[in-house]
Amino acid sequence: MAGFCLFGAIVLFAQDWQNATSLPAVDLSGLTPAQQAKALRALRTEGCSCGCEMKVAECRMKDPGCSFSRGLASVTVDAIKKGKSEAAAIAEANASKYAHPPEHKLLDDPVTIPTANSPMTGPANAPVTLVEFSDFQCPYCYKAVAELNAILKAYPTQVKLVFKQFPLVDSHPQAAISAAAALAANQQGKFWEMHDLMFANHGKLSRQGILQWAAGLGLDMKRFTIDLDSPAIKQALQKDMQDGEKAGVDATPTVFIDGQRYNGSLTLQAVKPVIDGELKKLAGKPQAKGRG
Repeated sequence: MAGFCLFGAIVLFAQDWQNATSLPAVDLSGLTPAQQAKALRALRTEGCSCGCEMKVAECRMKDPGCSFSRGLASVTVDAIKKGKSEAAAIAEANASKYAHPPEHKLLDDPVTIPTANSPMTGPANAPVTLVEFSDFQCPYCYKAVAELNAILKAYPTQVKLVFKQFPLVDSHPQAAISAAAALAANQQGKFWEMHDLMFANHGKLSRQGILQWAAGLGLDMKRFTIDLDSPAIKQALQKDMQDGEKAGVDATPTVFIDGQRYNGSLTLQAVKPVIDGELKKLAGKPQAKGRG
């Protein structure tokens, strides 16, 4: 399962999950010091089942809204409270409903996503359209760049990619300014160049860095600086976010294939059968007759 940055997630940087003696929504009361140590050790070593690729304790700290890490932690702690060994508590958690997230459809029902004036790469007449809602500070979105590029390379005439902004401002403080910078660069025809630079530097985004990269791209800096803070850019950014929310986007990256939310891995191996299925479906449709 692919990893995602969640809409509204609160990232708690103040504490190190590997050393914290308390975790969000994990009730350690009633445990002896030895049992607490045992429970925390189990939560630091066992992985969360939500697909985030984090340990349970790490997920509790970085994504306290995750119901899977919360459930796994609860089962583990309760088992240890009843006197079970660490191994037995882990086994009980792994046998619980929280260890197996519910199966999702690979493709949801199609929705309409406005794409006019959004940055696009690939042939304009490509039969299959990918729409990505993304956040420049999201590490999973950074990983998705190479995966989406591989898909475009594999389907050079059949797939196009549309980029929509969805900065998770609650957890990524530089996401909004980065989204505005991408839109401002798009005003001068340099969206994808700025896109690549910001994702390559997703761990050190800042206004100062963005201005330096913009200058390096040869942008008209007076125009870029004005656009960066302009009402028009703010409105365009808000429009993308509203489009995402209407389409049910709650995490990044979220990719739609011909309007259908795709819920699987973004690797070429995983996406290829889906795109091939779309192409086959489109090939089977009767061609519309032209009007005289």
